[in-house]
Amino acid sequence: MPDETLLAFDYGTQFIGVAVGNTLTAHARPLEVLGNTSRDARFARIEALIKEWQPGRLVVGLSLNVDGEDQAMTAHCRKFANQLKGRFGLPVVLVDERGTSLAAQSEMGGSRRGQRVDAVAAAIILQSYFDDHA
Repeated sequence: MPDETLLAFDYGTQFIGVAVGNTLTAHARPLEVLGNTSRDARFARIEALIKEWQPGRLVVGLSLNVDGEDQAMTAHCRKFANQLKGRFGLPVVLVDERGTSLAAQSEMGGSRRGQRVDAVAAAIILQSYFDDHA
């Protein structure tokens, strides 16, 4: 796998967690949490992150139910991924995110700590991507 920076997103209707990682180290880390208040604000901040980090691809967590089937949030995640691809022209990969929010809360001692858990969940999603492509 070539040396490449990736940004990952844990999409939610209120907050979007963002993480960054690099294929060279195959390590993901939480970056920030965006308020999902308006489309313009959301994509302006994402554009700034893309300019700053220069990712080669984007990873979006795909919300599925425990059986791996689509749920109400699945369509929102797919739409967000399609919007990213259309706006920024970067490859977008969907990654199963089942259990990442619970894992992130557990990692943070069970609290949401100012919504930072969403960024930790994004890092878990990205780490899962790295682990699957090792």
